[in-house]
Amino acid sequence: MFQLKHTPFHERTSKLSLPQNWRRWAGHIVVGSYDLHVEREYWAIRDAVALIDVSPLMKYMIEGPDAARLLDKLVPRDIAKMSVGQVGYTGWCDDEGKLLDDGTISRLGENVFRLTSAEPSLRWLSMNAVGLDVSIREVTERMGALSLQGPKARTVLNKVCGKTLDKLKYFRVMENSLDGRKVTISRTGYTGDLGYEIWMDVADALHVWDALMAAGHDYGIVPCGILAMDMARVEAGLFMIDVDYTAANHAWIEGQKSSPLEMGLDWAVHLDKPGYFVGRRALEREQREGSAWKLMGFEVDWTGMEPLFAAVGLPPQIPAMAVRGSLPVKHGDTQVGYASTSTWSPVLKKYIALVHLQRPHYTPGTELTMEVTVEHKRLQAPGKVVKLPFYEPEWKKK
Repeated sequence: MFQLKHTPFHERTSKLSLPQNWRRWAGHIVVGSYDLHVEREYWAIRDAVALIDVSPLMKYMIEGPDAARLLDKLVPRDIAKMSVGQVGYTGWCDDEGKLLDDGTISRLGENVFRLTSAEPSLRWLSMNAVGLDVSIREVTERMGALSLQGPKARTVLNKVCGKTLDKLKYFRVMENSLDGRKVTISRTGYTGDLGYEIWMDVADALHVWDALMAAGHDYGIVPCGILAMDMARVEAGLFMIDVDYTAANHAWIEGQKSSPLEMGLDWAVHLDKPGYFVGRRALEREQREGSAWKLMGFEVDWTGMEPLFAAVGLPPQIPAMAVRGSLPVKHGDTQVGYASTSTWSPVLKKYIALVHLQRPHYTPGTELTMEVTVEHKRLQAPGKVVKLPFYEPEWKKK
């Protein structure tokens, strides 16, 4: 019988979650929220510091003389240009240039990399490594991973780490010690704020959690579940597999597949890098011809939405958390796309969504409408297409 797994931090998280609100993530159960409402956790991300268990991320160590060569073959990003200590975000594709998954690659040594993914990737990595001098190890269950996010995250880490974090640049990684335990810390995250991810041996997981909670006490640290993180990642314009796109190997039809260019990852597709990589020809063709679809932001016009609710005597009714559900987006009476995730943004005071739009309707500034439900009736609220991200604080990369 299949059983959901616990993360290395379950002993702490399970006792702190008041509503016992659990969600599934890569075969694990993780806290959805620690409070009955998500406001305190959300504002910890944006105003203070939030501690998030991200251990279910799939993790692979890729080592050997051909490690960089393997990764360069698999992803459209130019791995050869990555320096030791650098982290690169990327997606990877099938032969037709459609996304299979996305994640980060950390170059921990000249021939040592750590890859994270949402889906199990060992078979894909091994198939493409045939004939190469490289070893691939899945270390998902051997490592705990915490995300420390928010404007006070660096201050908290500096209190408890052996080396200062002051000079660790955005998307860089370093070896460090945290209250005497060996860790690696990357300046990365899934919230669009100042943030770090801390990677450790499972034997040190609870010690690291306790040390961070103690160090962050005076700075308003709050354990944060994935529901509040979901709101923050939409504000940051960050998409999620199985929500905002379907992995190509899981799609039933072609229309469910997406390319990295369609998902706005143009900056991570390096078609000028030498040699073959999986999906190269298809991506070159798409770049020449232009993408049929694009993932964009959408801001609902509040003053345009109010009359829809006022007509039945109600104020606007907005969900209190991110909605992972498809909502039609129209130009006049014609559907030209859909929203895959929508949320109220507390920091922006706007109703926002990640939308997939057909050409030519993905041009920023284009006025469209998005479906809202008013007393069981499906109506259209006006809004406009915007560039992503919606929110990017100045301290995120400083």
